Amino acid sequence: MISMFTVNLAFLVSAACGQVSSDMDQGLQQDALQRVFGSPGFAERFAESYLAENDVVPSVTADEQLVVQEVQQLLSEDNRDEAEALLKENLGLASSAVYDYLLANLYFQDEKLDLAAVTYESATRKWPRYRQAWQNLGIVQIKRGEFSKAIPAFVKVIEMGGGTAICYGLLGFAHSSEGHHLSAESAFRMAILLDPSTKDWQMGLARAFFDLKRWDDAIALTGNMLESDPESAQLWILQANAYIGLEKPMKAAENFEIVDRLGKATPDSLMLLGDIYLNSELFAPAVDVYLRVLEGEQPELGRLVRSAKILSARNANDQSKRLLSAVQSTIGEDEADPELKKEVLRLSARIALAEGDGDLEARILKQIVDLDPLDGDALLLLGRHAVRTSNDAQAIFYFERAMAIDASEADANLELGKLLSAQGKYAEALPKLRRAQQIDPREPVQRFLEQIEKRAGRGG
Repeated sequence: MISMFTVNLAFLVSAACGQVSSDMDQGLQQDALQRVFGSPGFAERFAESYLAENDVVPSVTADEQLVVQEVQQLLSEDNRDEAEALLKENLGLASSAVYDYLLANLYFQDEKLDLAAVTYESATRKWPRYRQAWQNLGIVQIKRGEFSKAIPAFVKVIEMGGGTAICYGLLGFAHSSEGHHLSAESAFRMAILLDPSTKDWQMGLARAFFDLKRWDDAIALTGNMLESDPESAQLWILQANAYIGLEKPMKAAENFEIVDRLGKATPDSLMLLGDIYLNSELFAPAVDVYLRVLEGEQPELGRLVRSAKILSARNANDQSKRLLSAVQSTIGEDEADPELKKEVLRLSARIALAEGDGDLEARILKQIVDLDPLDGDALLLLGRHAVRTSNDAQAIFYFERAMAIDASEADANLELGKLLSAQGKYAEALPKLRRAQQIDPREPVQRFLEQIEKRAGRGG
């Protein structure tokens, strides 16, 4: 388990891969699908599909052909409502699957995806070899997020000889979303073979490599893509994450620096760059990068405080204070999350103590108590500071306040019991020590309790 005060390469790999997975699943994939569905080529092909000009199509009677022609005429006049009404009027169990198909197309274009799915399914039941209906059904299921249902639809199309680049590419996205990474790789390779110019199929293949942890393949593929698109921040970042997966963080850092020079750095890319420098003990450059994050809109202050904790744990207190000061300036006085404010103050107090400035520690702890009078940890630390400075009365005051808080009751009783024992007040100490042991049984506390019981029994 990774300590909250450490960062290592495994953490960076996890963070990077988490980012890539999230981006690809929620961002990159959606972007890719939108580009596919929104492209002029797709729209043109979809419009042409009304004509049902396929090598495998349902038969129509002469009367049905007249209806189809009338529907096509209405569509050419952009009279979609009448076209839909005409199809519904003539639709029936015995009618041609072409009616179902054309009506489903209208539903699809109107974003009535549930109706479109049901109607395409009806077309395929009437004519099981209706290849275009199967493909459009797969597309609808992709848009609905029903990836598991899209897969058999596209497989049907391919089995019937209709494997186009779009068919293979969308099948790849469906397999990827379902965790079928090898199948996704195979589908994307076919899509690229049929249409090598479409970037989205290559991005899909890159995603498959990430999912399979084939970092070298991901690096090689993104490298080839960068040759034709060297200003793509997305590609540089993807390759950087692959370098992290390959445990070459400084190569990843080079990529993030390139993204920065391109003027396309994001808060996430800057945070990862800072984490790499931090992990490599390049503390000053790490903080320089973190400060850049603070210059952006709505920085993730919690992540930056975590980095400050790591800096402090690595005895880079000056750099930790530098980052904390900037975070505090960003937080301001009125708008900050109280918990975040307390976290910053706690770390500041910890640094003050590490540097031997107990008075500063106490002043900061009092700020925490002012923010939250029920912060048991701060009260305990204030009590311990009072003990160190021989202010027993103040120590008792803080320990008794902490005792009233459930989360700190055990430790507060223990600290007060230890203080009373040090004063030779064994009879007063015993109930505190027994209560501490009752709440949170610990072997060292039990041994200390037994010692005090013996002393109390001897009368001193």
